[in-house]
Amino acid sequence: MIELEHVHFHIGPHHIIKDVSFKVHRGETKVILGASGSGKSTLLRLIMGLIRPDSGRILIDGEDTTGLSQTELREMRKGIGMVFQEGALFDSMTVGENIGYALFESRRVAQAEIEDRVRDILNYLGLGEELIDRMPDQLSGGMQRRVAVGRAIAAYSPRIMLYDEPTTGLDPLTVETITELITRLRDEKTMTSVVVTHEIVDALKVANSFLVISQGEVRFDGDCNQLRLSDETYVVEYLAPFRRAIREHAII
Repeated sequence: MIELEHVHFHIGPHHIIKDVSFKVHRGETKVILGASGSGKSTLLRLIMGLIRPDSGRILIDGEDTTGLSQTELREMRKGIGMVFQEGALFDSMTVGENIGYALFESRRVAQAEIEDRVRDILNYLGLGEELIDRMPDQLSGGMQRRVAVGRAIAAYSPRIMLYDEPTTGLDPLTVETITELITRLRDEKTMTSVVVTHEIVDALKVANSFLVISQGEVRFDGDCNQLRLSDETYVVEYLAPFRRAIREHAII
């Protein structure tokens, strides 16, 4: 569903992404791990087509997106939902307006139909219809994160979801809610997902496979058992505090 082939990306003299190649299969959740500044979020922006690689190819469902026009990229993005760090909701809009934003913008859907769609999504997210007229600052952090997921899936029923640090700053109970939602979207809607995080324990709850990067280079690509057995120096050092959790998850 997603494939990067020898992708490079620079900002000025700085080589941010260095010869990165990996695949994400249909219905799979791949978690990208790495220290801050390693290039994790840049990979999401490249997949989304928000920035273009300097070389290499990015394929979405078999289509090379690197040469698409802006109009073609906008069409391609309709199949991709993005959840930004901390939700990034529009604070001047209600919950309903946030979720229905893309539908309002298209001006091709009747107001009543948009409201029905928003209510259905609120119920699917376990938030309840009564939140439709609330403002984002009236919601908890976890509720805001779920509304952000709702906004991502509302308009075009995307085949791909990209999550940038979806559980950062949340309490343990809310983290459980968000990781369950990510897994539920994958299992019920065959959603292909890429999750960027530095929260290893959360990653173990949602991942089918892992990509570990350091300074823009891939240091590991594989499943949990392969991660547990990896002897790559950076991977061993980065994951050392979490070896027990990884070992227990791999056995399960």
